[in-house]
Amino acid sequence: MLLRNRVKELRARFGYSQTDLADLVGVTRQTIAAIEKGDYVPSLLLGMTICKVFNLPMEEVFWLEVQEGEKK
Repeated sequence: MLLRNRVKELRARFGYSQTDLADLVGVTRQTIAAIEKGDYVPSLLLGMTICKVFNLPMEEVFWLEVQEGEKK
């Protein structure tokens, strides 16, 4: 399974740069970039903090994608 997200889309909608969002949630810009690319799976605490910035529930920002051949 892969963790997918809408962080880049939401960040643009809210007018935040990667650095802005990183500062708001207490991580580096590189961490935000890695989350957006799907190269880094954030901790539950970081994921919830990102959702709080956007004032959205977790399932509207992050979701699991089942890969071909995997069981649900």
